[in-house]
Amino acid sequence: MSSGKVFLGLLAGVAAGALLGILFAPEKGSDTRKKFSKKGEDFADTLKERFNEFLDSIAEKFEEVKEEISGDTEEGKAKSGETKKNVKTTPG
Repeated sequence: MSSGKVFLGLLAGVAAGALLGILFAPEKGSDTRKKFSKKGEDFADTLKERFNEFLDSIAEKFEEVKEEISGDTEEGKAKSGETKKNVKTTPG
């Protein structure tokens, strides 16, 4: 049996167990729905925060690379100017 099938079976078993646990829970359905709703909101907020942190880190990396490329471009222009100056001053 492949590990993919084992994982899928395990995942299905966990989902079935969670569903049965909810169906036979001692609390009222409305209370359970409120808890799920709260947990879902908390999860969504956490996910949004992590996504925003990810976007911020990507933006920072982009700026770093942009500055590095800009510095390299300026350095290349300076070297190019020096080379042109040396070519003009070299007796030929």
